[in-house]
Amino acid sequence: MPESLLEQESAAQSDSPTPSSEAATEIDPQRLPLPEETQPLRIVWDYAIVLAAVHLIALYAFVPWFFTWSGLILAIAGHFLFGMFGITIGYHRLLTHRGFTCPKWLEHSLALLGICNLQDSPARWVAIHRMHHQHSDNQPDPHSPWVNFLWGHVGWVVCRHRDLDKTSHYERYVRDLLRDPFYLKLERRRGWFLVYIGHALLIMLAGAIFGYFASGGRSDEAVRYAASWGVWAVAVRTVFVLHGTWSVNSIAHLFGYRNYETRDHSTNNWLVALISHGEGWHNNHHAEPRSAAHGHRWWEYDMSWAIIRFWEKIGLVDNVVRPKIMQK
Repeated sequence: MPESLLEQESAAQSDSPTPSSEAATEIDPQRLPLPEETQPLRIVWDYAIVLAAVHLIALYAFVPWFFTWSGLILAIAGHFLFGMFGITIGYHRLLTHRGFTCPKWLEHSLALLGICNLQDSPARWVAIHRMHHQHSDNQPDPHSPWVNFLWGHVGWVVCRHRDLDKTSHYERYVRDLLRDPFYLKLERRRGWFLVYIGHALLIMLAGAIFGYFASGGRSDEAVRYAASWGVWAVAVRTVFVLHGTWSVNSIAHLFGYRNYETRDHSTNNWLVALISHGEGWHNNHHAEPRSAAHGHRWWEYDMSWAIIRFWEKIGLVDNVVRPKIMQK
């Protein structure tokens, strides 16, 4: 992490967060204008079209021909494998905040799992999130819902941001990552997107093989299973993980309760925490950004933290950052 941002996170944690029972609904700040770097508004059509296509493909889940139990099971399993391990633990708690350290093979594996959620390259995702923490709920914040809910949820994703449209523009936020040739290569010629396409094709190929042998050699069933796994294990799972992540940016800055007084309007929201593997304890996270544990109260279950803690016990990860409330 660049030194300036790391120092800001350290300073945020050095001041003991003040517990608060104030509900987020009592906070009434001025509505924010759009970030200046997005003006004039311009749609990034290639990304918008891809996102729209994935959502449209996911709608085929309502067509009975595309349903298979194996496809449904893989969609649920993928939510944990790609969503929790890739985004929550990999992109967020490891790469963005360095809440723990681990071997490079594990770090790169988690990053690859994160790419399989169509949420951009590891470096750009991390840059956006570090920028969010630097300017949270102020105008430079790339995705504050205090502009409006739709902007905070998905509008910012498909609109050009001048500081985020090229690697050379956001590299100052992610110099630590881009020193690694692995991440630099993923930035070139949209290498990360090829990883997403490749993983989708592999899942569909596996579905075709499974359907062929499960049906006793019927080619029509091989096609149906390939299509089913493409719809459920790829598209439906991708859409669910996308909206889970986006909900942290939107819902968890508008609705919920607050354990701590922070300089933004982050909240803890149990529903968002449920669908994003603990990321919904967002006010806790903004109070102590580097902490690998987001749930601070006994009822704030954080599955991602349970995984990290298990890895720590077996010696797979080190230097795990805990919140002050756990240290006490």
